[in-house]
Amino acid sequence: MATFRTLTAEEISSLEKLGNTAEEWSRIRVSEDFQPSQLLQCRLDGEVEIASGVRMMRSRVCNYRIGEGSVIEGVTSLECRHRSSFGNGVGVATMNECGGRTVKIFDTMSAQVAYVMAVYRHRPQTIAALEHMIDAYTESRSSELGEVGRDCRIAGARFIREVRMGDRVQIDGASALENATLCNDVTIGVDVKAYDLIAAEGALIGNGTIVERCFVGESCILDKGFTAAESLFFANSHCENGEAASIFAGPYTVSHHKSSLLIAGMFSFFNAGSGSNQSNHLFKSGAVHQSVHLRGCKFASSAYIMSPALEGAFTMIMGHHSYHHDTSAFPYSYLIEKEGRSHLMPGANLTSYGAVRDVEKWPARDRRKVRRDVIDFEEYNPYVMGAMLDAVNILHTLQEQDPDVEVYTYNKTLIRAASLQRGLKLYNKAIVAALGAMLDRGESNPRYDGSGRWIDAAGQYMTRRAMEQILDEVDDGRLTDLAAIDNRFRVFDVHYDDYAHSWAVSVYAAMLGHMPDIDELNEAIQAGRNAHAAMRRTTDADRDRDCSLDMAVSYGLDCDNEEDRRRDYYAVRGLK
Repeated sequence: MATFRTLTAEEISSLEKLGNTAEEWSRIRVSEDFQPSQLLQCRLDGEVEIASGVRMMRSRVCNYRIGEGSVIEGVTSLECRHRSSFGNGVGVATMNECGGRTVKIFDTMSAQVAYVMAVYRHRPQTIAALEHMIDAYTESRSSELGEVGRDCRIAGARFIREVRMGDRVQIDGASALENATLCNDVTIGVDVKAYDLIAAEGALIGNGTIVERCFVGESCILDKGFTAAESLFFANSHCENGEAASIFAGPYTVSHHKSSLLIAGMFSFFNAGSGSNQSNHLFKSGAVHQSVHLRGCKFASSAYIMSPALEGAFTMIMGHHSYHHDTSAFPYSYLIEKEGRSHLMPGANLTSYGAVRDVEKWPARDRRKVRRDVIDFEEYNPYVMGAMLDAVNILHTLQEQDPDVEVYTYNKTLIRAASLQRGLKLYNKAIVAALGAMLDRGESNPRYDGSGRWIDAAGQYMTRRAMEQILDEVDDGRLTDLAAIDNRFRVFDVHYDDYAHSWAVSVYAAMLGHMPDIDELNEAIQAGRNAHAAMRRTTDADRDRDCSLDMAVSYGLDCDNEEDRRRDYYAVRGLK
């Protein structure tokens, strides 16, 4: 730990000759190797601690501890005006604008703990226990001094008030930062305004962005004038230009367009097309409604959802939808608007190469180093396959109730008979592929019982039973530490394959009417491989259509022959 000393009379004289002033030089403490030349034209107020190798020029600093090797240049005011928790403990009204799902943020918060705080409001004892833990942690992080970590660079900023910084933080031209924690390797850009903020490791909040009462998770990017209030963003989310209010943005939430508006909802592995609008327009009882778009949902350009609404995982949404649908039982579907009504095409997204590309690109784009959020990327998993099994049962029931109709009604959506039949075929093939993949991974072990319902806890696939066990231990006082709770989520993740294997065995046994023997397991694994290969042939064909010369329209503008046009098209698309 660094040791500090008071300044000598000679050092004070030298500092004043370099244009430096202080409210009380006796309250300024420096490292043993301090040299007056490290400070130029600075104003030091209150208590200031300056570590080894610090460079400060033309800046005002009040009540701050400056870490080794940091540079502070041209800062109007870097000050801590009162005791502060630096954003820890701030309540964020996520998902619901009226605050019924408020999450108290803190600088080590994981997506899983935030998910519990936001979603499990039916367990008030659990929420109260977690809030008590967060309050205790918040108090432990409070101080009269702000802090700049090691090797930070702060240049051209205006007002930085009650901000704690980790190591290697970069702030370039920010307008205002107040009541915030910036963890290691955070970058803050020009004209940023941020109030009541936690920015996790490796986050970037860029040019002109405005955030208020937000948590910006590890390796997230908010840039190009994005505006966010009362929102949580978790690992690798990337939002630019648009606006968010009271959203729970799980891992890989992406929105890049100026016209995108996301209000009062939950998202993860999500992509908002230009003009996307998921908003809360029913104000009879106030802004009380919310929408949830399960993992992998994607909005086409100008898509609109009026809350409340709920879509299944990996659903593509096109058009306007205002009937408050619930399609959570139908993953990998298309939800499209026709003549003002919401039409559901069950399983249609299973044939799209775009869905395959999404699943494959997310792990490749993981920029994290700390990995505080638990994220599972497995394409074949009990959560989505469980929904597919439900979807098959629902479609069969609809068909049996009225086998002769052309259009079925389900949860405020319309399903054409042809789409129903196609959905059954697609889901059955995907179930075979998923079952085989999970049987092929992991091992049978009574300790890892994966049977029953699975959930997607902000990026982590886990059994509902395991979640309830963790929360029960919070309630009865066996889990009293936030880090210990996070560790329980990680322990489950370490054994995910075994839990998934157990779930697949239980499902396969229910299908067979008995526990499968080794030959039956091997048959299911091989059938899964065959089904997966067949599905890949379909999605590869979809990719080939997108890459075919039929899509070369507008390429080779000045070419006189098809061969040159083809060469231009292949060169630009990176094809052979």
